[in-house]
Amino acid sequence: MGGGLKDRSANLDGSQQPSLLQDPPPLHAGHRQRLKERFLACGQDGLPDYELLELVLFSAIPRRDTKPVAKRLLARFGSFAEVVNALPARLKEVEGVGDAAVLQLKLLRAGALRLIQGGIMRQPVLATWTAVLDYCRVAMGYEASEQFRILFLDKKNRLIADEIQQKGTVDHTPVYVREVVKRALEHSASAIILVHNHPSGDPTPSRADIDMTNQIVTAARPLGIAIHDHVIVGRQGHVSFKALKLI
Repeated sequence: MGGGLKDRSANLDGSQQPSLLQDPPPLHAGHRQRLKERFLACGQDGLPDYELLELVLFSAIPRRDTKPVAKRLLARFGSFAEVVNALPARLKEVEGVGDAAVLQLKLLRAGALRLIQGGIMRQPVLATWTAVLDYCRVAMGYEASEQFRILFLDKKNRLIADEIQQKGTVDHTPVYVREVVKRALEHSASAIILVHNHPSGDPTPSRADIDMTNQIVTAARPLGIAIHDHVIVGRQGHVSFKALKLI
């Protein structure tokens, strides 16, 4: 009996056929390889958002097809950027997303931030202004609560420090003028740029935003500290106080 089974599993040339008792390779194995090859050949521009998400999730979800998970994430959050910036608890509400997938997505976000930040540190702000705005939007534009950030500049307008001074609620961040000026003096900064986010997505400044900015300008001026700008970021873009002639 054993010999008969062995004969039926062999081809006429003596080579062995795959055993019927072995699990076949997963259907998505070939798809993963093709997707990797296409990415290496074409870069991210050659892939739609869901396929880029598939690639990101490969190592986090090694034994299942990641395409349905990627499509569910995009259906829930709307865009690649919204997925990467979503809160871990909300990500795990999506079927197929566990701790490993959340870690992979958060590592991607951290890497993007570190890359942009590295390109603007110790550089003249005016020469890298677009990169500075991109960094602020990536760092704060998708946050669920308000944050107040300060960019500290030296005499040549080079970025010497980047700090979150306060974190608040969904629509308010307490800002203490004295602490802003004190921190600028501690950094020996000649100028600062104020940045905060609006979780609502609309970056339009409020009356409170304008009043607070004027108070900081008034307090910093006698100490030789210039306020170059106050930028508000949100999902819908950004607003510059300088561009609006509010500073």
